[in-house]
Amino acid sequence: MSERAPVVVIGAGLGGLAAAIRLQARGYQVTLVERQASPGGRACVRHAEGHTFDSGPTVVTAKWLIEELFTLAGRDHTDYVKFVELDPYYQIRAADGRVFNYSGNEEKMLAEVERFSSHGAADVDGYRRFRGISEAIFKKGFEELGDVPFSHFSDMIKAAPALVRLQSFRSVYSLISKYFADDALRQVMSFHPLLIGGNPFDASSIYAMIHFLEQKWGVHFAMGGTGAIVDAMVKLLVEIGGELRLGTTVDEVLVENGRASGVRLEGGATIAARYVVANADAGWLYKHLVPAAHRHRWTDRKIDRTRFSMGLFVAYFGTTRRFEDVEHHTILLGPRYRELLDDIFTKKKLADDFSLYLHRPTKTDRSLAPPDSDTFYVLSPVPNLVKGVDNPAGIDWAVEGPRYQDKLLDHLDKHVMPGLRGSLRTVSHVSPQDFRDDLQSLHGAAFSVEPILTQSAWFRPHNESEDVPGLFLVGAGTHPGAGMPGVLCSARVVDRLVPRLAGDGDRDPIAGTHARA
Repeated sequence: MSERAPVVVIGAGLGGLAAAIRLQARGYQVTLVERQASPGGRACVRHAEGHTFDSGPTVVTAKWLIEELFTLAGRDHTDYVKFVELDPYYQIRAADGRVFNYSGNEEKMLAEVERFSSHGAADVDGYRRFRGISEAIFKKGFEELGDVPFSHFSDMIKAAPALVRLQSFRSVYSLISKYFADDALRQVMSFHPLLIGGNPFDASSIYAMIHFLEQKWGVHFAMGGTGAIVDAMVKLLVEIGGELRLGTTVDEVLVENGRASGVRLEGGATIAARYVVANADAGWLYKHLVPAAHRHRWTDRKIDRTRFSMGLFVAYFGTTRRFEDVEHHTILLGPRYRELLDDIFTKKKLADDFSLYLHRPTKTDRSLAPPDSDTFYVLSPVPNLVKGVDNPAGIDWAVEGPRYQDKLLDHLDKHVMPGLRGSLRTVSHVSPQDFRDDLQSLHGAAFSVEPILTQSAWFRPHNESEDVPGLFLVGAGTHPGAGMPGVLCSARVVDRLVPRLAGDGDRDPIAGTHARA
């Protein structure tokens, strides 16, 4: 192993783990360093009173991106993790009481649209046409470009005609509005950008491809939770010879003779490497880990002018009883849509109302709670820590956090889960302040760089650093973006960019898998 070319990967989130597995599998000697006491990054696990909580990502789409990591390492993923498909994928509850059961079956979806919409047949036809445009965007935006590096502006120019033809200059909501007349149905069909940190009224309509991606490959759950995926990836990495160091903080990316040469750890120790792969938040990486003298593109000024995603407030709670009428994934739409998102993304104002995502994994896997109990988390998009004109003082989450937690629980007790307050066994929360302090997310942004058109593809921080040769980026802040498929695809991109080793030949690191079957 000592003769292998060394690579250091910073951060054991899903993107960092995927990159580490890929590079270890093809001959590099990988050291993966993680500042937290457990792996996973945003996908780490919390435990309390017999309840197991996934901290962050819970919606598993394009699960083959996980499965192929095991194939590349000569393993069978079924020996490590078990996936089950959900039905429905989501239950979406509109503010007026209507319920939409969102699934992967086209006929069921058509029936749901007809039942839910106040415009009946017109919106049913609109769904058929929208599904067609979502498929077209998916084929271009994901299948052709999702794992292609955008290292040069010419890469963007080549893609531009297709992006224009597919109306990527429109927002997701604008595109959706072409096909649906019912206002609540427009919300049902346009919420997906929020899952990757985008405002549906600003995010490029290229993200409308998420609908077809889910229809094609399903929405799954890993038994044991997302933490089971992390555990499986860690086990695989160690089995094939990679090293994981937990509780190890990187203070600086070392640059020697104009190239990345390793990392300096907290306390002064160094790890030398031929290449460095950063799964750190992209904004934090450039502002805090790469010295300013080595940054000509991602200067502090440019980072300060970059738009970052919203923050998240997440309350984790376990109950002493089961709430059988709550689905695995539930979206609770609030009374305002555009106005609420404007408060969150533009005004940086903590509004009195909210839209929520409620996660109940014990609907599918009872092992995540004590007998006859349930495990939940409720997530509310909130402003990040950037101060806005309407909120110049910012939000003091030390004060507002407990109040906001109570507000969310009271709402659920009154409107969704009667008796919740009297059945709580454990409750805790995280805010944008925790994302900043614990996960080193710049401005407490939960999804790093906001996914708008002028911050997509070539305009995002590149997978191969523009500033430091030998430094590569994976994760939410680089191409193709946030969300589980995005961060796993970023590892595919880096796998293509890191030079082949002697004896590795011209093997395409992506060829030979079942990826697009």
